[in-house]
Amino acid sequence: MIDHLQEINLIAPWFFPLWVGLTGACIGSFLNVCIYRIPQGRSVVTPRSHCGCGTMIAWYDNIPVLSWFLLRGRARCCGRPFSFRYPAIELLTAALFVACWRLFPPGQAFAGAVLCCIVICAHFIDHDHMIIPDVFTLGGAAVGVLLSLLLPSLHGHTHEIWLVAGLRSGVDAVLGVFIGSALILWVALFAEVLLKKEAMGFGDVKYLGALGAFVGWQGAVFGLFGGAILGCIWFIGAYGWQKLTGRASPVALPAETPEGQPAELGFGVHVPFGPMLGLAALIYFFWAHRMVDAYFAELALLL
Repeated sequence: MIDHLQEINLIAPWFFPLWVGLTGACIGSFLNVCIYRIPQGRSVVTPRSHCGCGTMIAWYDNIPVLSWFLLRGRARCCGRPFSFRYPAIELLTAALFVACWRLFPPGQAFAGAVLCCIVICAHFIDHDHMIIPDVFTLGGAAVGVLLSLLLPSLHGHTHEIWLVAGLRSGVDAVLGVFIGSALILWVALFAEVLLKKEAMGFGDVKYLGALGAFVGWQGAVFGLFGGAILGCIWFIGAYGWQKLTGRASPVALPAETPEGQPAELGFGVHVPFGPMLGLAALIYFFWAHRMVDAYFAELALLL
């Protein structure tokens, strides 16, 4: 069986990446449903997808990516526009799935694809509602630990007996959950004392723990500080754009007062931090893990 698959890959090296990309686009379509319905407490299974006018969307008008372009961004039934964000999320999911396939062994690639799905959903829900539902935080942490036990390659344990490697990988995941969530919780508590107001939502605490289950404690530490750096860079750029043009930045995140009222971007308002945590975790997973892990290994030797 493996020889047959390798032969297919040699004859048509584009076949498996194409299949993975199409699978990612289809899953991205489902993620759009999750992003829209889960914050409303609605089922992601029923009813079928329907237009804002109430008409059920036919299967041929619900083909990932393609249907949006064929319909020119408008519903067939009533002509009302629907956001480009839908095909963008499908394309993003497809691209991340292909990246996982190309960069990692199968087990780690599968776990990475699950991580990408969690990050995409959490990113857009936090952007839209400034919340991260427990299904992606507590549920994400549980899934991350389970995948770590079953797929030891997620945490780099590939040269041991499977059971031993799974246990070591599971320990790495649990450490990632507790160190990640504890670290951001202490940062939030100190910031609250200094600023005399809530500085970070508890959803971010649980979310970093969930990310830590996939990227380990090193990735969780990188996620916190990397997310803070990304947030500062974004804030400086978006705030500067707002001051220079008098308009919100095209990549602006929503902002609200401590009382929950919409507000212009500025100091003292709340903005979602989850997108920055998720982006930093993906940077670690796809690219920075070798450098970061080597840094912590050197630090451990010095101590």
